Amino acid sequence: MALLEGKIGLVTGGAQGLGAAVARLAASEGSKIVLGDVQAERGEAVAKEIAATGGEAYFLRTDVSDFADCEALVAAAIDRFGGLDWACNNAVSGAGDFGPIDTLEESNWDRTLEVCLKGVFLGMKAQLPALLERGGGSIVNVTTASAFKGEAMLSAYAAAKGGVHTLTMTGAAEYSARGIRINSVAPGGMETPAIQRYFEKFPAFKDKTVATHAMRRLGSPEEVAEPIIWLASDRASFVTGSCLVCDGGALINSHLL
Repeated sequence: MALLEGKIGLVTGGAQGLGAAVARLAASEGSKIVLGDVQAERGEAVAKEIAATGGEAYFLRTDVSDFADCEALVAAAIDRFGGLDWACNNAVSGAGDFGPIDTLEESNWDRTLEVCLKGVFLGMKAQLPALLERGGGSIVNVTTASAFKGEAMLSAYAAAKGGVHTLTMTGAAEYSARGIRINSVAPGGMETPAIQRYFEKFPAFKDKTVATHAMRRLGSPEEVAEPIIWLASDRASFVTGSCLVCDGGALINSHLL
């Protein structure tokens, strides 16, 4: 039986990169999917691609920093497919804006935290009532390995994702007894448009970034989507308040090797 057979889920930041990989894999594992993103054209394309392969998907333009948009995304899952069983809060902003703290624009800091941290809070706030209505479910938030070690030139992003890690544990403490498991996944460097912008701004950092991973390579969005789908599924029925690090060994890499 497929991991998410008969389930209904939503993915924020679903237009490209990790979000699109999660949506595709979820559909292949039997879930109906609602995708949210500010990139309407790309998001529509992902939904059409899933439908073309036999899945059921719907895209709705969503700015996760707007609670009305988060509510509308949940409402779309209920109206289109009949409810909500799981959600992946993945939308990001600021991962492509880099520089040391003393040169970081305040507007960049604000927008990064607004999307990467507040957007997860607003997403959960909208999703939890729908999950409670179903008698339980699962939320998987996307953080980053950088939240545990810091990351030069990415202060706003790492700080926001550190907040997501703590918010995830807090949510799990509040809702696990009510049947909702809340976990997170912490990726390392992935081959995504965001990291390509990073390398374009700092070309010398590419080889150095790869070298920070014990596996000496970056991951693919599909590799990180796998643990997200597992956590969303009933196979992870006794897992809550946890962070599954999927970072190619970025946290354990030794400078000696």
